Amino acid sequence: MDQFMKRAVELAADTVREGGQPFGAVLVKDGEIVAEGVNELHKIYDVSAHAELVALRKAQEQLQTHDLSGYTMYASGEPCPMCLTAMFFAGLTDVYYCSPIEEAADVGLGASVTLYEDFKKPREERTVKMKHMPLEAGQENPMLLFENRK
Repeated sequence: MDQFMKRAVELAADTVREGGQPFGAVLVKDGEIVAEGVNELHKIYDVSAHAELVALRKAQEQLQTHDLSGYTMYASGEPCPMCLTAMFFAGLTDVYYCSPIEEAADVGLGASVTLYEDFKKPREERTVKMKHMPLEAGQENPMLLFENRK
């Protein structure tokens, strides 16, 4: 097993021993670890405190950038849709994981399986109902403000 994946799995195992969920992540650039993260859900009240997001936040704050193109994420478990989305927005193109989401589901952590399936459905059939509310006539559109900023 690759040294970076070994580290992600070690972080996950340590987190389980501390009462957390089995997820660890290591962000790498040019063969060096830039940031590490573990699920912190058992420590703080933040549903977004997943291992991959913790590692991304640490790196982005340290480097003062949103662009992590050229970085690689190693995760002990297959990333959930939230983490995958954040990695996409940060510019990552390579993500390695050890345990697939089906294994997480087998131990009672099946939200990712449900979410991946939910995203395949039309908006009106998803678990979380999303309802479009267009702007009222004459209301300022922030998207146009942003577009005009260029």
